[in-house]
Amino acid sequence: MTTRTATARYDGFGKDGQGHVSTQSGVLKDQPYGFGTRFGDEPGTNPEELAAAAHAACFTMALSFALARAGHSAGSLETKAAVTLDKDGEGFRISKSALSLTGKVEGIDATEFARIAADAKANCPISKLFNTEITLDQRLEN
Repeated sequence: MTTRTATARYDGFGKDGQGHVSTQSGVLKDQPYGFGTRFGDEPGTNPEELAAAAHAACFTMALSFALARAGHSAGSLETKAAVTLDKDGEGFRISKSALSLTGKVEGIDATEFARIAADAKANCPISKLFNTEITLDQRLEN
């Protein structure tokens, strides 16, 4: 099976610290993250943004493959994932990942689209990784 890696480094501690994150592929290389990027508007990334990107990409790809298995070959899918970080005691937790999907799929009705999308939501690997509420709002365009 496949194993992918990423690394994170944090210099200093707490709000004054500054982190950098890199991925095995090099698509992220020493991207800054810290208190200001996580809870403010400073340039850089944060774990929740990366989790949202991973969930949107994973779900959309799973749905694409499920639609292909069901005999659909033309169309497009776009998903936004909104990951919510809430206070949890002394720490925090991701409490929700809300997927919002817009799809254009030739030859499919709204009921079949919703069924296939719900299955992809439940079974994409990132959905299985999250221990949180996952919602899906989908719209099929003609």
